[in-house]
Amino acid sequence: MSARTSRAAHWLLPLVLLVVWLGVGGTLGPYAGKLGEVATNDQAAFLPRNAESTRVIDAQKAFQQDETLPAIVVWTADDKGKVTAEQRERATRALAGLRGTPGVVGQVSPAVPSDDGKALQGIVQLRPDLGDELAPTIDRIEDAAAKAPGTGVAVAGPAASQADLSGAFAGIDGLLLVVALVTVLVILLLVYRSVLLPFVIILGAVFALGVACAVVYALADHDVVRVDGQVQGILSILVIGAATDYALLLTARYREELAARTDRFAAMRAALRRSAGAVVASAATVALGLLALLLSDLTNNRALGPVGAIGIVCAVLSTLTFLPAVLVLLGNAAYWPARPRSADAEDGGGKGPWPRIAHAVKTSPRRIWAIALGGLLVCAAFAPTLNSKGVPLDEIFVNDAPSVAAQETLAEHFPGGAGNPAVVIAEADRAREVTTRAEETKGVASAATLNKQGRPGGGPARVVDGEIRVDVTLEDPADSDAAKATIARLRTALHSVDGADALVGGYTAQQYDTQHTAERDRTLIVPVVLLIILVILIGLLRSLLMPLLLVATVALNFVATLGISSLVFTHLFGFTGTDASVPLYGFVFLVALGVDYNIFLMSRAREESLVHGVRDGILKALVATGGVITSAGVVLAATFAALGVIPLAFLVQIAFIVAFGVLLDTLVVRSLLVPALVRDIGPKAWWPGRLSRGDK
Repeated sequence: MSARTSRAAHWLLPLVLLVVWLGVGGTLGPYAGKLGEVATNDQAAFLPRNAESTRVIDAQKAFQQDETLPAIVVWTADDKGKVTAEQRERATRALAGLRGTPGVVGQVSPAVPSDDGKALQGIVQLRPDLGDELAPTIDRIEDAAAKAPGTGVAVAGPAASQADLSGAFAGIDGLLLVVALVTVLVILLLVYRSVLLPFVIILGAVFALGVACAVVYALADHDVVRVDGQVQGILSILVIGAATDYALLLTARYREELAARTDRFAAMRAALRRSAGAVVASAATVALGLLALLLSDLTNNRALGPVGAIGIVCAVLSTLTFLPAVLVLLGNAAYWPARPRSADAEDGGGKGPWPRIAHAVKTSPRRIWAIALGGLLVCAAFAPTLNSKGVPLDEIFVNDAPSVAAQETLAEHFPGGAGNPAVVIAEADRAREVTTRAEETKGVASAATLNKQGRPGGGPARVVDGEIRVDVTLEDPADSDAAKATIARLRTALHSVDGADALVGGYTAQQYDTQHTAERDRTLIVPVVLLIILVILIGLLRSLLMPLLLVATVALNFVATLGISSLVFTHLFGFTGTDASVPLYGFVFLVALGVDYNIFLMSRAREESLVHGVRDGILKALVATGGVITSAGVVLAATFAALGVIPLAFLVQIAFIVAFGVLLDTLVVRSLLVPALVRDIGPKAWWPGRLSRGDK
């Protein structure tokens, strides 16, 4: 009777876990498609928290009777000639007709001709909370402006850019998730040739994502965390990739244990005992690495930290509860039509690739690590050529965005900074000195004080709390290095005006501040992440030299990836630069995720070395884990590559860096460099741990 009760208890726990997860998945799963409801794609979210340009955003709100989002309409003559007086009059009349229509607020400016007489521009102020109605409102403005005969019309400015940005993120709830899941499913079916197992792993990843999105939704709805389209997309990819990676490690170990014993419950207990430590340590490196982003002064970086860490925790929770329950209930059937095999049988009795790779490492370790190290160093030599000073406006979108084309037309006929002026907030009693000093600054086309009607120039200045606003138009395009240099000169000039307390903001100043803040963040966060990983590895491997060796190899892999990325971005993708935050994001994901595979390998190597010795232990670990780690690497690379479906340069760049870097780490660093180094160094690699005191 007691034996029967014991057997019933064995079945009860996995059944309860399965029912709980099915309930949780059914209830919280829909939240994976709802994050867009609490997401914001406000450009101010990407700004440094304490930068001068961010303070200007807050200060300039006082000069707006209602907060607005400007749309800049630009007309050009169809025959490329000069715009006629009739066309100017019709354009002005068209804009005036928009006043009071849905979404339009305040005064509508007249159509103003360019100095060359070949273009007109006018500004329409929109409500900033239009949301999904923003794009239709832009279309309505363009249709109305097209009533000026013989002209071509385009809409630029912040409103048009935000509409295109929202359009780019429109598919993030559905398209990105479907692409990522289908990609992972196909790879798993091809690798494992099992019908049920890939679907079980995918279901666990979806459950983890549903729980993560539900938690993040609740926190974002109460303003505890912040979500934008960028964070939303990365969360989906991160959870799916991590949950799949951890699941592959556990299922591979369970398959080994099933081949060694008939009791499925005992096999799962052994699999969990021998793999849970590596899974938890791997998750800790990623979660804590992401939380290190809280040290950043950039709002979107800080937002990703806790959101990403929540996703990783949910991935681990699913892997260590849902997956074991299902695997125990299915037993051998989980791998049908294949049969569970031991690690040695996994490679077909020596016919697979990993015994051959292990034999090469055994016979020529020094030559292998020297070649691998040399190749990585050659790639790393190109890393300094990566330009991370920001993405030009015409490269933010990888497709043809209407706002970008409109901005190019605007810049062709008006001063380069037209439509994106530098904004100066200063004390009203120093208005003349501030305006004069700004106009005298090299690179400035004009400077005008905001009048009482809320327009630059003409009439008494609007004074709010003793301050005035000056709009400074730059000669160079707002996203150019020359414009950023002008901002630096302008700040120097205005900060020297006694009693003015001048602040310089606007688009170019924001780019300038973001670039410098990103450089500061890298200097601070990179060492912190490396230290976190080092501490975790020391605790897991009970060694000092081995963790240092592993951290050095993944860091080298990251630098080598940047080198290759620089070449690919410049010569293949046609990017002239990357977003200032790309190297930091790439570092956190690539180093934290890349060290996972070394954790999987070296935790198994430690286990094997206690029995077979260090030099043979690393070879047995390489054979035992080679297939599963390589599969996990391919899955993770493919998952991150799915970010490329969102047509934004930032996400495409992150997708390539992480995908290529993971493959490089999986196929070169973990498969060749680390095993060859450990084989060559021998027991000393585990200093000062137990394994360093002999070859057993």
